[in-house]
Amino acid sequence: MIKEISSSEAYGILQESVDAVLIDVRTKMEYEYVGHPKDSIHIALKEPPEWKTFSSFVHDVSSLLKEKFPDVGDLPSIKIFLICRSGKRSSEAALLLEADGYKYLFNVYDGFEGDKNTNGHRSLINGWRFSNLPWEQN
Repeated sequence: MIKEISSSEAYGILQESVDAVLIDVRTKMEYEYVGHPKDSIHIALKEPPEWKTFSSFVHDVSSLLKEKFPDVGDLPSIKIFLICRSGKRSSEAALLLEADGYKYLFNVYDGFEGDKNTNGHRSLINGWRFSNLPWEQN
């Protein structure tokens, strides 16, 4: 089951959990140049110009989890938090992982940059950056 969660709620759970990971599914350019949550792991769901979902996405997540949690036999029991710009791609990523048997999935619905305001600007209403949660840029 996929739980919809705010960036602030996600950050709180991540701070208390040893069996959790935050995966940023945005493009490499977004992750590096717009910034990303501190301690997040980047696994892009898709990249321009085609914007097709990478067929290796679920495999890449599984490989990451095996590396990060070598002592955990049941990888689907790991808490996986997924974030993108505003919640759409991370929701899509969560559905792919759910179909592969992952059980504890959290979509950060307000994303890293959040929703657009009336002027079309992000990071002014909600989202990871708006909430002043730890983030960094490469």
